Amino acid sequence: MSAERDFAAVYRESLEQPELFWREQATLIDWQRPFDVVCDNSEPPFTKWFVGGQTNLCHNAVDRHAATHPDRNALIFVSTETDTESTYTFRELLAEVKTMASVLKAQGVGKGDRVLIYMPMIPEATFAMLACARIGAIHSVVFGGFASVSLASRIDDCTPTVVVSADAGSRGGKVVPYKPLLDEAILLAAHKPAKVLLVDRGLSAMALQAERDLDYAVVSAAHRDADVPCEWLASTDTSYILYTSGTTGKPKGVQRDVGGYAVALAASMQHIFMGQAGETYFATSDIGWVVGHSYIVYGPLIAGMATVMYEGLPIRPDAGIWWQMVEKYRISVMFSAPTAIRVLKKYDPAFIKNADLSSLKGLFLAGEPLDAPTASWISDALERPVIDNYWQTETGWPILTLANGISEGKTKLGSPGVPMYGYDVRIIDEQTGQDITEPNTKGVVAIEGPMPPGFMQTVWQDDKRYVDTYWRSIPGRLVYSSFDWGIRDADGYFFILGRTDDVINVAGHRLGTREIEESIASHSAIMEVAVVGVADQLKGQVAMAFAVLKDADAYASPAAKLQLEGALMKVVDEQLGAVARPSRIRFVTLLPKTRSGKLLRRAIQAVCEGRDPGDLTTMDDPSALAQVTALVGGS
Repeated sequence: MSAERDFAAVYRESLEQPELFWREQATLIDWQRPFDVVCDNSEPPFTKWFVGGQTNLCHNAVDRHAATHPDRNALIFVSTETDTESTYTFRELLAEVKTMASVLKAQGVGKGDRVLIYMPMIPEATFAMLACARIGAIHSVVFGGFASVSLASRIDDCTPTVVVSADAGSRGGKVVPYKPLLDEAILLAAHKPAKVLLVDRGLSAMALQAERDLDYAVVSAAHRDADVPCEWLASTDTSYILYTSGTTGKPKGVQRDVGGYAVALAASMQHIFMGQAGETYFATSDIGWVVGHSYIVYGPLIAGMATVMYEGLPIRPDAGIWWQMVEKYRISVMFSAPTAIRVLKKYDPAFIKNADLSSLKGLFLAGEPLDAPTASWISDALERPVIDNYWQTETGWPILTLANGISEGKTKLGSPGVPMYGYDVRIIDEQTGQDITEPNTKGVVAIEGPMPPGFMQTVWQDDKRYVDTYWRSIPGRLVYSSFDWGIRDADGYFFILGRTDDVINVAGHRLGTREIEESIASHSAIMEVAVVGVADQLKGQVAMAFAVLKDADAYASPAAKLQLEGALMKVVDEQLGAVARPSRIRFVTLLPKTRSGKLLRRAIQAVCEGRDPGDLTTMDDPSALAQVTALVGGS
């Protein structure tokens, strides 16, 4: 793509001549077999990209760079939790990936088999992902902050042959054992994985279960010089499953392809993130989230960049740690979340100013809306471009941002930017299904198909759920709903205004309110519960719960209520993990509902945020909302 082209022209071409546009992008990766068809959209919304082509994600991320630049840095691991650093060149990374691939194959893992990865942020997690990609196995990474019930539901859904895990992670200097949670999850799950591979970091003692559990250090010793060739996969084969919370208790397994994803990431690294081979990329996310998949592991490596994998907090040992890493490793592109920046905002900007940031081209932020004060603060402190972007687990790469790698765009505070090439983004009236063309008018952010490469293929083993959830929520149209409210201004910039459904966004992590409700309701004292997302200055949103007790008299005193609230928090911690813990659990005698029995979550949320709850004519008993108002007002 010629540098002098402006983005508007590129964007038009991507929508009007998608085959021409994506054929050009496909040259950014290696193909074992060229594709016959760029885009097959004969069965919408099941769009297939680069049909007939064969490739491999691991080859594109590791092998091709190991062949041309073997001694260039590929993976830089930094843990401020264990005070360790290690760097792997492309040659060394390839050797580690082949070892892991050989171990997995020895445990019976082959093409199409699932491997569940439940790991802290350590190099072996990256090895495991790339090893799966190498042999054609489908990985499903589960965030280490999730506890046993969440983990069990994912084991049952993807039915892994092998689980790869570790003794423990660490956060804020506190050891977080993984093995007991994993054991509990396997006990709860109907599906029993044949083998569990464990990386022993020496952080937490773990009992190995005979016949099932294997110490990775021991078993890998025999595979150290293994030569495991890449399995050449059809472009449309499945690369991974990544679970995202939905409006029902059952998480959705987002299923991703191989070829479309590789092309989408390669293009985004160049056009959006301005990354060049030989440079260093640092995404502060976790491999359990989509950012970790796309922009810690696959994207930077496909681009021939070194990627930084960080285990630790942004303020430990002090608030300068990230910027010291930028200086030390000459990081050129950084990707983080607004929550992390709001944490750093509490500290002296000297922590930023004291580091040499001359290598840094820009800071990208995503995961939740970026508020204008935070954007201004970090822009002033860094004196570098700060570029917001908006996307979802489902899309795999940004929907809205600025493609400064094509032509420089102007940032607008509070906006993640404009639609990226390939995304036909609309604002739609959720009642009528009509496009809203007037500027600054609120509607649902939706995308007209076909979706670009990298987008999810379907929900794992549930095509009907995929169509019904994402493509049929807007009346009279087969169009993808983001389930976010938004507006578009007169210049074409989008602004995201929050969710239309019951999913909340806590520090960039999407959580289904239904999952939290089910967890709280599992306690014997609870009759009924409602959870809503409430705006929070630091985290974007927090969960707040309102529960009806079976026996209110038993918890009449403030002390008893406080004790029960603590016990319920512990239940959520144990079942779902601390990430899902509500900020408060309040007790009411009844929940606000319509006369037909529908829970008025939006009204509860509005009261919690100090807003007008809107039309309440259908409410069955107004005293229910009055209780919520009284409780929130008294906090």
